[in-house]
Amino acid sequence: QVQLVESGGGLVQPGGSLRLSCVASGSIFSINVMGWYRQAPGKQRELVASIIRGSSTNYADSVKGRFTISRDNAKNTVYLQMTNLKPEDTAVYYCNAVRFAGFASGDYWGQGTQVTVSS
Repeated sequence: QVQLVESGGGLVQPGGSLRLSCVASGSIFSINVMGWYRQAPGKQRELVASIIRGSSTNYADSVKGRFTISRDNAKNTVYLQMTNLKPEDTAVYYCNAVRFAGFASGDYWGQGTQVTVSS
């Protein structure tokens, strides 16, 4: 089992920055992909950014050039650096980890952290 704990959310003004962190613990072997999703009020959960073990990254078009996902394997942590935040970025942000390992395969989620962008 994998546990994911997010932190770093909060209230920020438009144009501001936040860095979200997600620490993975438990049975964390062979995690293939980690990512950040978000869910805004009235919207479906959407992928924001993902990163594979080899550090290849993928971003939603809406955040390209503003958000950066990274991981520190030694700390079992994935980050989402968010800059030039917009009110449209307001959402609960969730950390996600996927493992492809036969019977040990799994899809894991954190509890989420609220990001509110407002003046």
